[in-house]
Amino acid sequence: MKLYFVCLFFLIGNVISAQFLEEKKNLKSYDGYFKFHYNEEKDEIYLEVDKLESEFLYVHSLATGLGSNDIGLDRGQIGDGVVVKFQKAGNKLLLVQPNQQYRAITNNALEKRSVEQAFAKSVLFGFPIKEEKAGKYIVDLTPFLLQDTHGIIGWLKAQKEGAYSIDKQKSALSLERTKAFPKNVEFEALLTYKGVSTGRNVRSVAPNSKYLTVIQHHSFVELPDDGYKKRKFDPRSGSIFISYMDYATPVHKPITKRYSIRHRLEKKNPKLAMSEAKEPIIYYLDPGTPEPVRSALLEGARWWNQAYEAIGFKDAFQVKMLPADADPMDLRYNVIQWVHRSTRGWSYGASVVDPRTGEILKGHVSLGSLRIRQDFLIAQALLNKPFATGDDNYKPMLEMALARIRQLSAHEVGHTIGFAHNFAASTNGRASVMDYPHPTITLKNNEVDLSDAYDINIGEWDKVTVAYSYSEFAEGVNEDEALRAILDKAYSSGLRFISDSDARPQGGAHELAHLWDNGKSATDELKNVLKIREVAMKTFSTDNIRSNEPYSVLEDVFVPLYFLHRYQTEAAIKLIGGLNYNYAVKDDQQTIVETVSPKKQKEALIEVLQTLTPQKLAIPEDKLKLFPPRAFGYYRTRESFKGKTGVGFDALSVASTASDMSLSLLLHPERTSRLVQQKSLDQDQLGLSETLDQLIALSFKTKVKNSYHKEIQEVIKANVLKHLMNLSVDKKAYTQVNAIAYGKLIDLTILLKNTPANSTYKVYDSYYLNQINRFLQNPEKFKVLPSPKIPDGSPIGSYKCSIQP
Repeated sequence: MKLYFVCLFFLIGNVISAQFLEEKKNLKSYDGYFKFHYNEEKDEIYLEVDKLESEFLYVHSLATGLGSNDIGLDRGQIGDGVVVKFQKAGNKLLLVQPNQQYRAITNNALEKRSVEQAFAKSVLFGFPIKEEKAGKYIVDLTPFLLQDTHGIIGWLKAQKEGAYSIDKQKSALSLERTKAFPKNVEFEALLTYKGVSTGRNVRSVAPNSKYLTVIQHHSFVELPDDGYKKRKFDPRSGSIFISYMDYATPVHKPITKRYSIRHRLEKKNPKLAMSEAKEPIIYYLDPGTPEPVRSALLEGARWWNQAYEAIGFKDAFQVKMLPADADPMDLRYNVIQWVHRSTRGWSYGASVVDPRTGEILKGHVSLGSLRIRQDFLIAQALLNKPFATGDDNYKPMLEMALARIRQLSAHEVGHTIGFAHNFAASTNGRASVMDYPHPTITLKNNEVDLSDAYDINIGEWDKVTVAYSYSEFAEGVNEDEALRAILDKAYSSGLRFISDSDARPQGGAHELAHLWDNGKSATDELKNVLKIREVAMKTFSTDNIRSNEPYSVLEDVFVPLYFLHRYQTEAAIKLIGGLNYNYAVKDDQQTIVETVSPKKQKEALIEVLQTLTPQKLAIPEDKLKLFPPRAFGYYRTRESFKGKTGVGFDALSVASTASDMSLSLLLHPERTSRLVQQKSLDQDQLGLSETLDQLIALSFKTKVKNSYHKEIQEVIKANVLKHLMNLSVDKKAYTQVNAIAYGKLIDLTILLKNTPANSTYKVYDSYYLNQINRFLQNPEKFKVLPSPKIPDGSPIGSYKCSIQP
């Protein structure tokens, strides 16, 4: 009887299961790579799974964003692209993500299995089977679509913006972009997160910070066929790469495999020197982009076709407008999207990549819409009385801003076709759009000229990277040798490639790789920028703003002009304790590593010290009369000057901020440690002791007569003293660095004690002497007192211009 009861139970269960879809009324069916059905009555999607153990690509993304750079959840943001498959486990289907980082590329099935079993896989979701019929399984996909796949809850928590959770009552499926196609199916869900905001960023952009509603996109995509050929990665090539460990590799060969990422591109006729592509690479521009920005973005992105033509592809790279009915999140489209945020922020290029091979399946560029306004502002500050003849004289500023947008479009597209930053390019005649370009500014008749601010074509290095990643080679040609020949030719011609970590200013050491710099010589260009800055500040006037604008706007325009030298200062400082090196490989004849020459280092120090003089830091006195307390409704922002004088304009704190910027870079613990080491190896080299001696002589031993400049000198002295004390206890630096800085403090006590009683410096020097003595008594209690924060220069936000394969 018991056995009979159990059998009857399963019989009834199978009948019910087979009738699951039949019981649902008015289903809307979608027939594509997966077939699925929408039940409007219950707001549910039922997926038909007819391909067990068959791998496909799963990608999640954000169709709509929060609009805050600091939070970093943008419209069009691409999430992970992972290989998954459905597996049956009892009465469930499991969505399983195999481990792609550890593999065995072999025909030995047992060897493959041993690796698969050695490392964890991930089950992303479990779906109860609703119906099984004719080899098809019906599951309710809705809970999967309505979960926090993009990780917004954790993202907000990590940034201390609040504790949020999904409000299911205020969430629903979104059908506008839910579609089915032969090789992909696309789903969207409207998710509402409820919680209490604990940070200012959410409150600044949300209409109600208790409820944050976004649309999350999901893509199930057929994986490409096996016709794609992987390309070996070379660290000198400038390409982005994937990597994994192949445990089937013979012991005498490297186990870690690296391959450049790239789009699939093949000639229709490989025998022709110039041929059309079987399938060109096509990028689509967001139709929501306004003119004249639209035309500028199209033009800049199309520059890349020059590089593809150089390797024999005719019209292989194309840029078009996205059709009005197309979804920018659809993986069939490479997209350039115009993204709005509350403040200006980084643009970035992301790629969806087949993790098995490195083939790029979708490029997605996100361009911050406020970037163009910052370039306009810079031009507005630099030009001599741009609005003197009327408010309609905006074209010179707009032309420079549009020139930057063309370059930015090419830059971000470059990431999505497989290329990394090249921060050495600016020292070699604008060799790459993959650098961060500072506008090239010249003086003509002692007036600022911006006619050549940005480049108008792809660079020579960009042609090299395209040639390495995308060249097709004739049958019988040794590909490895041909690829090496491309790079050898490029480097023998003087081209250089240095990327992100080696270009950063804090502790950075490469003499050529810098952000937002210009010129072959960082020192010479700093001298040039300081001269341009001086000329522009002298001519700065009320005619740098439009009629009837508050003078508070004039102050905002002045900010990027005052700090015009900041990035070139970073570049020049990197020569001090600097290195010249390459991503060299054996037998490529490149310089491996060498210290920057003593002559270059000492010349750089002389010019950098100019950024620590009252003559360079003082805002001209007649300009101070242009900056009254802020007007009602025009309050200070993160991009404003900071100060300590309340509503009044604080010229001394502005100088303190600028001097602190130079000192924090010059006396970075890693740089000072390199100075000690290089002096030990070469007595002709610049050392830390003489660097500090010159700094102390400039600040504490130089007398200034002008009373305004004298007070600026005092803020410089206070900052120098602060950094010396910090350096003497910094555990990140050599002990020798601590000792040398400590010794200079002792020397300063002698100098300060000898200040004549009748000197105008006596009151300040007595205070500094007291500070040093208190520090020497209890150095472990010393805490660095910050100078006013420098206004944001680079785009604001958690995202840097980045690649996200």
